[in-house]
Amino acid sequence: MTPAARLAGTIELIAAIATTTRKPADAVASDFFRARRFIGGSDRRAISDQVWAVLRAWRRLGWWLDLPDEADGARLRAAGLALLGGEKLEAVEALFTGGRFGPEPLGAAERKRLGRLSGHRLDHPEMPDAVRFEVPDWLFPRLAARFGADLAPELSALAAPAPLDLRVNLLKTTRPAAEARLAAEGIVARPTPLSPWGLRVASRAPVTAAPSFRAGLVEIQDEGSQIAAALADARPGMRVLDLCAGAGGKTLALAMTMANRGHLVACDISAPRLEGALRRLRRAGVHNAERHLLTPGDKWLKRRAGGFDRVFVDAPCTGSGTWRRNPDGRRRLGPHDLAELIVRQAKILDQAANLVRKGGRLVYATCSVLAEENEEQVSGFLARHAQFTVVPCTACWPFGAHPPAAGVFLSLSPHRHGTDGFFAAVLERRT
Repeated sequence: MTPAARLAGTIELIAAIATTTRKPADAVASDFFRARRFIGGSDRRAISDQVWAVLRAWRRLGWWLDLPDEADGARLRAAGLALLGGEKLEAVEALFTGGRFGPEPLGAAERKRLGRLSGHRLDHPEMPDAVRFEVPDWLFPRLAARFGADLAPELSALAAPAPLDLRVNLLKTTRPAAEARLAAEGIVARPTPLSPWGLRVASRAPVTAAPSFRAGLVEIQDEGSQIAAALADARPGMRVLDLCAGAGGKTLALAMTMANRGHLVACDISAPRLEGALRRLRRAGVHNAERHLLTPGDKWLKRRAGGFDRVFVDAPCTGSGTWRRNPDGRRRLGPHDLAELIVRQAKILDQAANLVRKGGRLVYATCSVLAEENEEQVSGFLARHAQFTVVPCTACWPFGAHPPAAGVFLSLSPHRHGTDGFFAAVLERRT
């Protein structure tokens, strides 16, 4: 593709993401490229890189261009990012060639607006803090209260691109063997510092096309997510329930710690997600797991009260801890979303409490950095369920050394730990 054609594809994909309100950006991008199979791998990566760069700079570009946060403005944002990155206006304008493969030429009003950006950089001292850190205005005070003096480095880390982490499947291989196998396939990966199961890929490598991935030797999973799953301490022979299994990322890790022995159930309210989990479980060689689709009026959970040694709740949440992977998530999040999620999380926790046997444990996890979804949610649960008590993460840390986040709960962040933002609480049933 020519540079003009790449720019046209970038603009089209930005517009599609901005106007598709019920799908995350990666899903929109997947549909976009699937419908345009003529776009080659290198062009696809170039377009994706530019689109994600725009998404990471959405509010700052809007500030420079005087665009509302909810506005599309795909043409202006793509051109503005190039200008604020050091390109000359004439060079950017030359890419708007029109015709079959290039974007339509810039109009006079667009040229005038973009002209204000020449010679500047993306950040500016007069930007409001919420704009500079790419967070919603309504959420900024909560984040400031959460992080205190670490606010700037924490939010900067949440805005930076994330590395690609893999979890080695110990049912099939070892970490050194998986590292060597990936290297033989042209993928350089190094052990993660916290999880003994993890490998970190430094570059944008096509991992999902690698034979080692297709053989189930590795799975894509952030190091923080691996650690949260490890805190469940799911052992061989146990009865374990993954209550919000989704596509099965935590289910796979739980099956691995159980060494494929015992009984593992993956539940979710989404049939497509559970179908995706089935494919992953087969690829990983898991054979101690079953799936159950939760439907309205389903008595399945009620009939299994007190039946599990471990219940893992990877709760639906704002996903604020994953913003470096999903920068569009911060633009879509509103106060009503948080309020609805808090109610939903409490309901799920109450359901989960009934499923834990005496002496068993409930693990509550989110990929959020917000206290309302994490510590405050656990405090509310304990007030409603006196039969549960907190097991400090220092007491159930499974890897021998000290946990990365000292305290009662596990709380990880990109700035302090190099992981996504993750929270986990381990709650034991006494009676």
